[in-house]
Amino acid sequence: MIAALAFYLFAFVLILSGLLVISARNPVHSVLFLILAFFNAAGLFVLLGAEFVAFILAIVYVGAVAVLFLFVVMMLDISFDNLRKGAMQYVPLGILIGAVLLAEMGFMMYSWDITHVALTEAATAIPENVSNTHALGRILYTYYALPFQVAGVILLVAMIGAICLTLRVRGGVLRQKISDQVHIKREDVVELRKVQSGQGV
Repeated sequence: MIAALAFYLFAFVLILSGLLVISARNPVHSVLFLILAFFNAAGLFVLLGAEFVAFILAIVYVGAVAVLFLFVVMMLDISFDNLRKGAMQYVPLGILIGAVLLAEMGFMMYSWDITHVALTEAATAIPENVSNTHALGRILYTYYALPFQVAGVILLVAMIGAICLTLRVRGGVLRQKISDQVHIKREDVVELRKVQSGQGV
């Protein structure tokens, strides 16, 4: 009974915070609601017995990603009023993408029995005395090693793309050039002058 109440509580707060993430007008509030959603998702994973996934979700997403988002949003002086101008023209495209995502989720739920059987067969091959972390690692690096590596490559490409998109070269900013410093010569920076006595500054 207590587990069921905890599940419904975590699920309700998770759905509510997810809705507030996309409906909040202040971006800082959106990131704070996102952190709340991550914590409740971690609670659901604990109820499912996947404590390792819950800890990873709390440490990585809350401790790194969400806090990074919060600092970036707070430090950047972005005029969100200007960003909202003309946003209604993208509503049809957003509705189309949302419909596609709902259709994909529907197909996934329709084929859930087959996926559930496959996961059950993979889980039954693990002895009962193996810990949750060991079982997760065994399944991930044996049955799903290729998708795991592909996901890592996709994240690497996304990170490189984000760096390339945000890299800006601004004029009037002093930057350190290692190659120029390495190839510098003494006569380029040092000038010797013979000053007569009494003629110095």
